Amino acid sequence: MNRTLYTLLFHLGLPLVALRLFLRSRKAPAYGQRIGERFAFGLAPLKPGGIWVHAVSVGESIAAAPMIRALLARYPQLPITITCMTPTGSERIKALFADEPRIQHCYLPYDLPWAAGRFLDNARPTLAVIMETELWPNHIHQCAKRGIPVALANARLSERSARGYAKFAKLTRPMLAEMSLIAAQTETEAERFRQLGARPECVQVTGSIKFDLTIDAQLPIHAEALRGQWQAQQRPVWIAASTHEGEDEVILAAHRQLLEHHADALLMLVPRHPERFNAVHELCRQQFSTVRRSTADAVTAQTQVLLGDTMGELLFLYALADIAFVGGSLVANGGHNLLEPAALAKPVLSGPHLFNFLEIAAMLREAGALQEVEDAQGLAAAVRRLIELPKDAERMGAAGVAVMKANQGALQRLLDGLGRLL
Repeated sequence: MNRTLYTLLFHLGLPLVALRLFLRSRKAPAYGQRIGERFAFGLAPLKPGGIWVHAVSVGESIAAAPMIRALLARYPQLPITITCMTPTGSERIKALFADEPRIQHCYLPYDLPWAAGRFLDNARPTLAVIMETELWPNHIHQCAKRGIPVALANARLSERSARGYAKFAKLTRPMLAEMSLIAAQTETEAERFRQLGARPECVQVTGSIKFDLTIDAQLPIHAEALRGQWQAQQRPVWIAASTHEGEDEVILAAHRQLLEHHADALLMLVPRHPERFNAVHELCRQQFSTVRRSTADAVTAQTQVLLGDTMGELLFLYALADIAFVGGSLVANGGHNLLEPAALAKPVLSGPHLFNFLEIAAMLREAGALQEVEDAQGLAAAVRRLIELPKDAERMGAAGVAVMKANQGALQRLLDGLGRLL
């Protein structure tokens, strides 16, 4: 399939796109808003000549934040336009950069030549930076037509994704050849990009910028103070974060088993997507004494589950916990960022489905910072062991911090690469 056929099929698929937006808006009303932006209609005038950064959703926005802050500091004269595709990503971007007048934000229009062209003619960036692997052939081609260099930052490409792209070589090869920099996380991924058609001189291994996460020194202090308010300094507190549909039941079953041995244990359950908050709350409430983080209700000795139904607080919730389970991994979703709890010196647990983070998971596993579990019984046993053997928990936490420190420097290498394009 070449780009002309892809564009034709995209146009034919627009009714399905509209239906998907409508169905999603029934669960999350924000999907029914700002529709015009998704076709580059009604965009507010954007200050031209800056840097355009695309971060598809929440995870990519958080990963991009240190890079964006560094770019703001390095290039004080340039505006930065940040795009995303999801309402939660949009909220995160607004919250992260509320105090920064040089940040401009809108949804990225769909990958139609006329929509991509209208967006670029409005923003007129001197550089485009796409986070991770959000590759859109028409956007990249429209940048190439206008002489705008395109960089893929913190680039990752799983074996499965590479096989998918290879099936559409006539579309993939020209697209990758039009890119000016692919800053890959690992040599394995760099080689996959080369095999798919990226120019070898444009592919560079920079490492993952997720290792360059810096923890605000006040964060653990605030967390300790809140645990004091809860009178929970002596209680075992564990977190199950970024959970997906199908995982919450397993986690709650594990918590039930854990309570048989540690009746005062507190679980903080944090669903990945806000549209699931109410359903997960109902699930918790049916079985446990539950408090929602979004309310002013106090966590007491009787509280068994705290539902993390707020946005932008995940690092703080990790800081509150003694043990961290990272979701998206008990179901075949590929996992989420294991490095956030590791940076806070927490022992990290996950399910077996980590195909989005294979190298990072391997590093943490080999260092003794990560333990994988298969089911509710395995999760309950792992949490119980770390409660009862605090020295083991401490060793796992220290190993995670060591892995973080040993792999830092990716952000600097990425910024140097972007600097050459600017």
